Amino acid sequence: MRQMQDLSADPRPGTGKGPSYQTRKVGRIPAVVYGGSDTPENVSVDAHTLGLHVGAGGFLTTLFMLDVAGKKQRVIPRQLQLDPVTDRPVHVDFMRLAPGAKVKLAIPVRFKGHENSPGLKRGGVLNIVRHEIEMLLDADHIPDYLEGDLAGLDIHGTLHFDDFKLPEGAKTTIREENFTVASIVAPTSVIEEQKAAAAAAAAAASAPVVEEGAAPAEGAAPAAGAAPAAGAAPAAKAPEKK
Repeated sequence: MRQMQDLSADPRPGTGKGPSYQTRKVGRIPAVVYGGSDTPENVSVDAHTLGLHVGAGGFLTTLFMLDVAGKKQRVIPRQLQLDPVTDRPVHVDFMRLAPGAKVKLAIPVRFKGHENSPGLKRGGVLNIVRHEIEMLLDADHIPDYLEGDLAGLDIHGTLHFDDFKLPEGAKTTIREENFTVASIVAPTSVIEEQKAAAAAAAAAASAPVVEEGAAPAEGAAPAAGAAPAAGAAPAAKAPEKK
């Protein structure tokens, strides 16, 4: 399960573009903490520290114990805004999580057992249909990822949602029942060869069949060098010029 991280924040006076710009200018990122029975709080966090958490991956599924001037509260990031040019954080929203709270998150999917998959050994390719699965789960049981086992899976074999072990109290918000998450497909080279063979067979089946010794169709010109048909009158000679 994902470990809770500690993060410090300072109260942030003022809102709007001006105060937010001044906050970033001193190396801090403006943030908002909301949810629960308390009113929303405007805070700021250290830009370098926040950047390290974002760069580690899985930021939006990480729980934080946020310390705001000595007051600690459990939160989870719900929205992260990045600068379109530098791709650095410019604003973040945190949601408070009370004990026993549930949260909706997109959990990434990973796979094991590649070396024990007959389909992959034969040159098959893992086709991932869903890289993430949206889940409703307890805030105390947020996994780093959902893991699927490819062992024993041959070409055209499929992993469905029911093949994954879920954390306690978790369920998917996707309405489709037992949907496909991944499958083993034939290599592209094999597929292209099969298509080419099918096209060649279709072309051969549609080509006209000419029986050996059959007379040419009426009005058809004889092949070059072919002898004239039996009984055919010799071609008339052109009159000689005098």
